[in-house]
Amino acid sequence: MPDSGTRAVAWRRYNAGMQTAPYLFGHRKYWARRFGVAPFLPMSRAEMDELGWDSCDVIVVTGDAYIDHPSFGMALIGRLLEAQGFRVGIISQPDWHSAADFRALGKPNLFFGITAGNMDSMVNRYTADRRIRSDDAYTPDGAPNRRPDRAVTVYAQRAREAFPEANIVIGSIEASLRRIAHYDYWSDKVRRSVLPDSKADLLLFGNAERAIVTLAHRLAAGEPIARIRDLRGSAYMVPRNWRPQADWVEIDSTEVDAPGPLIRHPDPYAMEAGPTAPTQPVADPAEQVLRFMPQGRRKLDRARSVVRLPAYEAVRDDPVLYAHASRTFHVESNPGNARALVQAHGERDVWINPPPIPLTTPEMDGVYDLPYQRQPHPAYGEARIPAFEMIRFSVNIMRGCFGGCTFCSITEHEGRIIQSRSEKSILREIEEIRDRTPGFTGVISDLGGPTANMYRMACKSPEIESACRRLSCVYPDVCENLNTDHSSLISLYRKARELPGVKKVLIGSGLRYDLAVRSPEYVKELAQHHVGGYLKIAPEHTEEGPLSKMMKPGIGTYERFKEMFDRFSREAGKEQYLIPYFIAAHPGTRDEDMLNLALWLKRNGFRLDQVQTFLPTPMALATTMYHSRRNPLKRVRRDGEEVETARAMKTRRLHKAFLRYHDPENWPLLREALKGMGRAELIGNGKKHLVPSFQPAGTGNRRGETPPPHRSTRPRKPRQGLN
Repeated sequence: MPDSGTRAVAWRRYNAGMQTAPYLFGHRKYWARRFGVAPFLPMSRAEMDELGWDSCDVIVVTGDAYIDHPSFGMALIGRLLEAQGFRVGIISQPDWHSAADFRALGKPNLFFGITAGNMDSMVNRYTADRRIRSDDAYTPDGAPNRRPDRAVTVYAQRAREAFPEANIVIGSIEASLRRIAHYDYWSDKVRRSVLPDSKADLLLFGNAERAIVTLAHRLAAGEPIARIRDLRGSAYMVPRNWRPQADWVEIDSTEVDAPGPLIRHPDPYAMEAGPTAPTQPVADPAEQVLRFMPQGRRKLDRARSVVRLPAYEAVRDDPVLYAHASRTFHVESNPGNARALVQAHGERDVWINPPPIPLTTPEMDGVYDLPYQRQPHPAYGEARIPAFEMIRFSVNIMRGCFGGCTFCSITEHEGRIIQSRSEKSILREIEEIRDRTPGFTGVISDLGGPTANMYRMACKSPEIESACRRLSCVYPDVCENLNTDHSSLISLYRKARELPGVKKVLIGSGLRYDLAVRSPEYVKELAQHHVGGYLKIAPEHTEEGPLSKMMKPGIGTYERFKEMFDRFSREAGKEQYLIPYFIAAHPGTRDEDMLNLALWLKRNGFRLDQVQTFLPTPMALATTMYHSRRNPLKRVRRDGEEVETARAMKTRRLHKAFLRYHDPENWPLLREALKGMGRAELIGNGKKHLVPSFQPAGTGNRRGETPPPHRSTRPRKPRQGLN
């Protein structure tokens, strides 16, 4: 361990980061900058020789094909480190059955950076029914089985086998979502943090640009990785009861779960299409945020406090403690006020520093303006990589999401604070696509990110934002402190479509219609210029029970948006349609809820093709509900609210069948369910019936067993990997 003087300096730097962070590109460049910019980051020793390299400073191991494009994590992190002067190599989709492929580029001078890829390897390979998918969008020609299950752990172990003395740093969404003990849907048990299983030296979570750049420079300066304990957005294993400094205070998580009053909002499930009623006035603005602080210790320095979560062994055996730990983890997620967390795993602790400070707009521009080739590596020849085809003509304009949907992993990984690029940088990338991307026909397929319309949105007050403990800025209604102005986005749309050579700019990212309805001008701009006939939108459900557990607005908000969208489409003389997405079997959903949703779909003339069954991903709040049957959106008590959970596979398939009520393959299962629910009057051949009484020849299951589910999944857009 470092001496006390060195530790004091390091932790002063850590505490200063609670408010500000050094400029991402402000480091003095490493000496290897003299080698210049690589056409592609090398994937072989032959490419290293051509560049004049005798070794790599950093080697990124990824489960995806290497595409030199900022939508892919290995490229973004690799080019960022290259811009700092480091030599970065790529090992893409190695054979994990031995360590041979991990020796291909030699031992890295600084560290191996291990990522499963842009997607979690388990989500990538298995459906919500735990069936193996037949393809992999991140592999040449969509070939399956090119990465192992739990790829971060396997890759880290093989890299350690190849070079026992090398530093191992794990990251990506897979590592982010497994940094504490977590429920694993595929094995149906609570698993340890990925740190003890992977034997990694360090885990970087979230968008880790700041941490990985600082880490590389400090390692290059000779600092041992075991002494680097002050990076925000990092986690590591330490001896039990380790402290950064003697004056740190540990707080038991059961002492801090004392929520105060929330704002009173109008009913979000109201079906009326009228204007939203104003919220009740609250005298003290501090009462507008969820309080979550130790009683009797309100003057403690948060920067020198650590919250101890229940141990892995405790949450493994006690679902209520698991729900409590999950709630604590999520409330301690705002970079402005989050404390460090610690969780025992046997005789050692997993220590988790607070989340990284978000990037500023100039820093975001710098990351996206790096010299990407915007193409797959030449080693793939003419092979088609589906994920690249999906995003080759799209542009990321922002990252982060303050929606807080409980089933989504974006907030856990990228955070709630929106990080936006400048208009100039975005327009420059569109011109790059126009001038350099083969096959461009003048159509930009998307300007978006995790959402389509949170660009440049933020809390009106930096002070309130840094103190806020709410899990969502838009539930149960849009916070009155949130700036929902769409004017910057409208300006961007107009300038983008005016660029020479650009015929059309489409919006393909998911739209937050509860924000859009607050800007009729935006809805008009969208409907009249940026929709190619269909617009995807995700109300997710119609019923209060599941919506309240998703933290999604009521269907009345969707109806208001639909009315505006249809009206502006008609004014433009265009026939355009909304394509809604819904989730089956989400926690809080009863059979009756799915029946009511099916009746709503039929009443509105929807026959869905792509539908989604809830997939419990590690660390999501909805996954906590699925596993524990408790509601972590409020204080967790042993005698507290129990959440309705569809766990049996037959029930999950039934809920999915309600979404596809029109598919004859589902009719036998639906008839059986309707009879059991006492709703046999919905079986018949008239317009008022949900399913017919007859069965077409060759459809359904003649033995009366559960029919196989219709295989259809929501398109998956690439997210950042190691960063």
